[in-house]
Amino acid sequence: MQFEDFDLSTPDTGRHAGTAPGDDASAATAVRLQYLLDNTPSIIYCTVPSGDFKMTFVSNNALNVLGYQPEEMVADPNFWFDHIHPDDAPGIFSSLAQIFVEGARAYEYRFRVRDGSYLWMHDSLRLVRDDHGVPFEVIGSLTDITERKGMEAMLQARGEEQQLLISKLQEAHDQLLQSEKMASIGQLAAGIAHEINNPIGFVNSNMSSLQGYVGTLFDVIAQYEAAMGEPLDGPARAEKVAQVRAQADLAFLQDDIGDLVRESMDGLKRVRDIVQALKDFSHVGETDWQVASLHAGLDSTLNIVANELKYKARIEKHYGELPQILCLASQLNQVFMNLLVNAGQAISSDGVISIRTGHAGDWVWVEIGDTGAGIAPEHLNRIFEPFFTTKAVGSGTGLGLSLSYGIVNKHGGRIEVASEVGRGTRFTVHLPVSPPAAGALGHL
Repeated sequence: MQFEDFDLSTPDTGRHAGTAPGDDASAATAVRLQYLLDNTPSIIYCTVPSGDFKMTFVSNNALNVLGYQPEEMVADPNFWFDHIHPDDAPGIFSSLAQIFVEGARAYEYRFRVRDGSYLWMHDSLRLVRDDHGVPFEVIGSLTDITERKGMEAMLQARGEEQQLLISKLQEAHDQLLQSEKMASIGQLAAGIAHEINNPIGFVNSNMSSLQGYVGTLFDVIAQYEAAMGEPLDGPARAEKVAQVRAQADLAFLQDDIGDLVRESMDGLKRVRDIVQALKDFSHVGETDWQVASLHAGLDSTLNIVANELKYKARIEKHYGELPQILCLASQLNQVFMNLLVNAGQAISSDGVISIRTGHAGDWVWVEIGDTGAGIAPEHLNRIFEPFFTTKAVGSGTGLGLSLSYGIVNKHGGRIEVASEVGRGTRFTVHLPVSPPAAGALGHL
């Protein structure tokens, strides 16, 4: 399909001698067609429908876009192949024959222009067949998409920067979570130390007493052995033994040693329970999603915060029937601890902290309420903001509720709060039995 060169100046509308009206119309149409081809945003070209895809026609706008004359592009049978970027050519060549099956193909590749640089081109090819279905030619359009590719590269770079930023934010969030957890543990460390120190103190005292008793018993045994070696008759030896028993007060030792051992065993059990509660609270070595009991988590958390609460409030537990849920148990325990500590700090003295649980359908809920000072209405919509706190400077980081909100949100749940100044506050944590995040994230 060959096109002749036409003068693109405004055509003379006057009749030339010997020119039929039909010829004028045909010439005007050809001029118009050529004008459209040369001014379309895309380079229009045709190739032979054979293996070399030699160009047979190229629109004149190739000169403006690529810097090549259409004639030189048509004259070189390998022009198209030779100017495709070497990295892009294999993918095109390996699939180009599919045009004879599919009838059309589209590619995006880099094409070398006159100055040696490359432009990104979108190439849309279509196979034309004759009336008998035989391939006649391939018509294509080349569009410069370099600017679009630049935008895509810029967007990709920005996307990578955003992903890096998100990764850093996630890392910072994890660090804040750990810092808040450590800060909370630090606040409770004195109380836990006190809880451990009490039994350790009397166990130590009992061991000192027991050490003295053991010394006394060994002395009794030594005196018995000496008495057995003396040339004493029966009554004299019996009197000697009775004197040793009375001097050592063996009856008292027998009763007191039993008490010392029982008290010491109880004290050591209290220490063991506290250590076990710490382990259960933190779920040492368990960082993956797992099926766990919220009641067990609440109980272990209550053991941890007991010293923080027992002088201010009594705990009322109203546990309902709860199925075990798929969760990050140590992080939910962190939420419960934050809510319980906040409840305790809201109470000045002689208060009540109530814990209620229940479930409905595929959801469970935990409500932690207190009879404390309550939260002012103007603060209710800000309590989950990072670093927001109504406590005195140095009394809190303002991260507890914010991180608790994030943990519950990652579990696919929500936290609701209701408060009345002077009457107390209730936080209700709603959690799905099987959170969608568990399957998507694996672990946090």
